[in-house]
Amino acid sequence: MRIYAIVMAFMVLLLSALTAQAHGPSRQKITLTAEVAAPPDEVWAAIGNFQDMSWHPVVFSTTGNGGNEINATRVLTLGKEGGPTINELLYKYSAEKMSYSYRIEKVDVKVLPVTNYSSHLTVKPRDGGGSIVEWRGAFYRGYPNNDPPEELNDEAAIAAVTGVYKAGLDALTERFGAAN
Repeated sequence: MRIYAIVMAFMVLLLSALTAQAHGPSRQKITLTAEVAAPPDEVWAAIGNFQDMSWHPVVFSTTGNGGNEINATRVLTLGKEGGPTINELLYKYSAEKMSYSYRIEKVDVKVLPVTNYSSHLTVKPRDGGGSIVEWRGAFYRGYPNNDPPEELNDEAAIAAVTGVYKAGLDALTERFGAAN
């Protein structure tokens, strides 16, 4: 009986050690907001069309299918003609709530070091006038295994997504003015 207890204790220790080593990346979440002077309807008119991301300074062009219907797709070309692309799919859309949610279907991690990325963009009225634009995202780092290279680790993923959101929100603040 004693040998059985020792073997079981050893198995439990071995299993817990393997489980600890098998732990992969954790889901990262980011939320950034901008407060702009324009009313929500005006801001939504600029950003509410899933097929048009011309308001973002990094996006050279947007092509897609399906308009603002669920499962619509778009391909963002970044920087310049022939630049890197990101393929996205719309999975929630509400013109009434001025919000939509989408996920990345395909991107080279050298372009955006993330996997399993989803995002939500919404425009809300701001107390005292103007609008609050909120951009939320959830994702995993670009390297799914343990010990990622620096350019594909959690910090790189967070920095890249933060940069994308900040550039877009800064462009909206420049376009519509900062709320007072």
